[in-house]
Amino acid sequence: MGASIAAVKLVEKQPALVKRLWENTHYFKKGLKDLGFDTGQSETPITPVMVGNSRLARTLADAMFDLKVFVLPIVYPMVAKDRARIRTIVTSAHSKRDLDFALDAFNKAGKKLGVL
Repeated sequence: MGASIAAVKLVEKQPALVKRLWENTHYFKKGLKDLGFDTGQSETPITPVMVGNSRLARTLADAMFDLKVFVLPIVYPMVAKDRARIRTIVTSAHSKRDLDFALDAFNKAGKKLGVL
């Protein structure tokens, strides 16, 4: 509980962090969409990359890990069988370079696996 309160106080004192979080979120979502990925309907820094097939979601997550980007596959029974996805989370601590690195990895892995 104390950590949560401290986090809220930090955000209240540093609105630039919130601004940067949303700038990073919009930049990353646009980058994924520009590559051709379906990012669902998320309006938060947690951005899905819709894949559909659970096995493909796991394979894509593994490929991203091999490319030094950590993402989570969200598969059945957490979601419907045909709604598997990759979960990404952008933070205010990410630099544009970090986000571009992740976007490049998504591009490479997506093309290799036929997601794009």
